[in-house]
Amino acid sequence: MLKQSVASSVLASSIASKYLKPGGILVLTGAKAALGPTPGMIGYGLAKAAIHHLTKSLADENGGLPAGAQAVSILPATLDTPMNRKWMPKADTSTWTPLEFIAELFSKWIKNEERPPNGSLVQLNTKENKTTLEFE
Repeated sequence: MLKQSVASSVLASSIASKYLKPGGILVLTGAKAALGPTPGMIGYGLAKAAIHHLTKSLADENGGLPAGAQAVSILPATLDTPMNRKWMPKADTSTWTPLEFIAELFSKWIKNEERPPNGSLVQLNTKENKTTLEFE
């Protein structure tokens, strides 16, 4: 988990510090579960909590991103992916966040529309097939 989540996010952050345009946005993937204890999946919780910390650090005025650039993280609970459907066939998918929702969200943010505050941890709360955002 550390290699998959943390190393790739640190690499993306390093690239963003050099090549992101002023006013651009870097979006990393944390996890809603990592806002609290994760006793059944400690490695996952550690890795995702590290992403939350990285996001807050990058958002600081001395975080190393270009002028006016933002760092935010999305914090999904469960994404509606083919693999999740395969491995959890009996789950309540009405609580899973559709990838189309995330794509539309990113499209808005890239256009500087409805962006969350810099350093936000954006929880994706899906209930009855409707997704809302909550900012940490």
